[in-house]
Amino acid sequence: MIDRYQPQMLRIAMLYTPSRAIAEEVVQETWLGVITGLPGFEGRSSLKTWIFRILTNVAKTRGQREHRSVPFSSLGDPEPEGPSVDPARFLPADHERWPNQWSSPPSAWDEVPESRFLALETLQHVERAIARLPDAQREVVTMRDVNGWSSAEVCNVLGITETNQRVLLHRGRTKVRRALEEYFDKGVTPT
Repeated sequence: MIDRYQPQMLRIAMLYTPSRAIAEEVVQETWLGVITGLPGFEGRSSLKTWIFRILTNVAKTRGQREHRSVPFSSLGDPEPEGPSVDPARFLPADHERWPNQWSSPPSAWDEVPESRFLALETLQHVERAIARLPDAQREVVTMRDVNGWSSAEVCNVLGITETNQRVLLHRGRTKVRRALEEYFDKGVTPT
């Protein structure tokens, strides 16, 4: 189990803590909690969900202690940032032929050479884009797209609704896609 879950646990702990060293301590503390709590495991959720719920609780507590304060914006409320996609990319509602359709559609990535798409540089841009996401979006995108978790697992571990999870995932993915579009279309490092 350690070999299977340790890398994912470390990535998730790093979402809440200010350093890798503290995240590693959180993972160790989580394993101790799992070992001592195993007799009380009732099986109401999967073992994986139970372990990661312990992890997020330990990581949140430790992260709060380390940061000494939590900004209000990180509590999961949607940030007043406007629409996910720039409205200028759509045709006006009164357009004769295609109202509200894309005027500037997303780039077709099938024309990007595979070697460039898989290049380390591209992956670094994706990692940086994910790291810049607001906390709640970063948590959901990391769990769903990096770790490959199901929607139900993310909702159970983070204690959020399915609707909230979908909104956070959509907003996070949109920001990452926007950063990649800038990288592919303009050759500009996303900011």
